[in-house]
Amino acid sequence: MDLPVFWYAVTVLAWVLFFVLEGFDFGVGFLGPLLGRTEAERGAAVRTVGPVWDGNEVWLVAAIGVTFAAFPDWYAALLSGLYLPMIVLLLLLAVRGVAIEFRGKHDTTVWRNRCDAFLAGSSLLLAGTWGAVLGVLVSGLALSADGEVHVTGWGGGLGRSLEPLFGPWAVLGGFAGVLLTTVHGATFLSLRTTGVLRERARRLTVATAPALTVVALALFIAAGHAVVAGAAALLAVAALAAWRRAEVLAFTATTLAVAGTVVAVFTAHLGQGSFVLLRSTLSPAGDVTLRAAAASDGALQLITVAGLVILPGVIAYQAWSYWVFRRRVATGSPAARRRVGAGR
Repeated sequence: MDLPVFWYAVTVLAWVLFFVLEGFDFGVGFLGPLLGRTEAERGAAVRTVGPVWDGNEVWLVAAIGVTFAAFPDWYAALLSGLYLPMIVLLLLLAVRGVAIEFRGKHDTTVWRNRCDAFLAGSSLLLAGTWGAVLGVLVSGLALSADGEVHVTGWGGGLGRSLEPLFGPWAVLGGFAGVLLTTVHGATFLSLRTTGVLRERARRLTVATAPALTVVALALFIAAGHAVVAGAAALLAVAALAAWRRAEVLAFTATTLAVAGTVVAVFTAHLGQGSFVLLRSTLSPAGDVTLRAAAASDGALQLITVAGLVILPGVIAYQAWSYWVFRRRVATGSPAARRRVGAGR
């Protein structure tokens, strides 16, 4: 078994699961207050992700942990070049979690509205910032042959990790990230709610998915990656499925589109002979390659044993939790909510 290639596949899988699962979390986070016109509707939107959002974040821990253990040089380059955005992302994740968990601690409209505002703001910034970070993975970092990140015009200190976020690929990635999580969150809401909230989410999918399809096609033209073309086609399928009220198909299509986009980002430079994980914008000598960044054979063998024991259990438990909370969340009266909870 080629362990570096195997663990690169596992790393990409962990990131795919994180962005797919947290993608609709972020979308619901900022769409709930927008689509929910009443307290019951906004509460219903939050309840669709309430039982699962913290489990979804497990895949961020897994993705970062696997990257650190299997490819320490890649991890070091990413964290060195993007340490401030990563700190911001962690703080935003904390704000999002507190807003969800503390929303029901006080039974006042003012308190819930404040929590909804923090939830929407943090979720929107998370979607945009993660999209920008993925854009940086496509464009690369200013890495020298010694692995150090060099600034090109912003000076030292904080500017070194902020500069990459303002490159064209990062800006486009941030914009695409917000659009993609909007569509993904809308299809999830239409699948998991009832009544007017379900209908508004469906209409939002029909309205925004075609625009995102155009963005995906533009990315395909710019990058030439076949997976991006597939994502564009899937978004078109999502729009058509939402229009025909085929909600399961619409959510499946956006799920595959998110997964395909993440795969395209992480494999953007693997077509090169040296399997480049992170491109250097200064010189090919600074590229972080698969073989050079991988841990030793002994370390990879050790984490293989641990991974084969732990990861299947995590996947099975999370699949079971989604099955338990599979019923729709009602947005009408308390009696209607009880009927949906008891089954339809």
